Amino acid sequence: MRILAAWSRTTLLIAACALPAWAGAQNSLKKAEWPSRPVRILVGFPGGSTPDMAARTLAEPLARALGQPVIIENKPGASGNIAADQVAKATDDHTLGVVINGNLTSAKQLYPKLPYDPAKDFAPISLLATAPLLLVAPANLPGGAAFFSAARQAGSQWNYGSVGNGSVAHLGMELLKSRVPGLQPVHVPYPGNPQAVTAMLGGQIQMALIPPGVALPHIRAGKLQAIGLTGGRSALAPEIAPLADAGVKNFNLEVWTALIGPARLSPAAQARLAREVPRILREADTRQKLFIQGWQAVGTSPEGLKSRIKDEAAILGNIIQSRGIKIE
Repeated sequence: MRILAAWSRTTLLIAACALPAWAGAQNSLKKAEWPSRPVRILVGFPGGSTPDMAARTLAEPLARALGQPVIIENKPGASGNIAADQVAKATDDHTLGVVINGNLTSAKQLYPKLPYDPAKDFAPISLLATAPLLLVAPANLPGGAAFFSAARQAGSQWNYGSVGNGSVAHLGMELLKSRVPGLQPVHVPYPGNPQAVTAMLGGQIQMALIPPGVALPHIRAGKLQAIGLTGGRSALAPEIAPLADAGVKNFNLEVWTALIGPARLSPAAQARLAREVPRILREADTRQKLFIQGWQAVGTSPEGLKSRIKDEAAILGNIIQSRGIKIE
């Protein structure tokens, strides 16, 4: 009996000593779980913008998947670079960003004083959605290949519009000029696509690269015409032929939005997001919501997004350098 009692006391003592260690391990495990509190997604554009709508479409299903609220915070300014810089400098492990192409592919070359390095300061997570651009012109101008013949004859007497210096629409038009010898329209920047459309309807500009959601209502009303899509056929504008059909070769350019985190984002967070985000973008409800907004859902791996950034940065970087484009 004395031996049994001693064994029982020893067992209880071992269990008592092990309890704090077990509790400590459980607490450490809880601390390691991600996310442990609400997740912020910074968007560098105002509410109602296309990047903002894409972020909000992602936020609700992502919150369900993560078991934590996902809060969208709009930080507009400097073509999205203010928000991108805040993401790059975030240290809380719960701050992400939804950005556009330019923040990751052309910003460093356009802005000599850019406060972040797109190649080093971010953890790419997933390409969220893409959209082609339409080369749009007034309805009274020739269409198809004849449009470019007329544009060559007009030389620098014609103007093209964009949503601002350094925008994808601006760099895309300069890329188009490099693909169409003799094309020389002069750049006129506007605050947004609606202003560019108004200028085109008023005869101040003769062409612009505009997203389908903005351009198609005017095209279908017969006020504007589409010369072609910047890429292949798209479900977003099924009736519009690619620019290749009008004789423009090797011109593939899209606007897109992506989810990123700071480079110091924990491996646990990166791995969880890399699983959940593409899965959400495969869901029919998410795809439909994005489609209505003018986006085609994609959902890539981090490596897929890195590859997209690298390829596009090379193309746009060449245009920026060859045209001497800089923004102070």
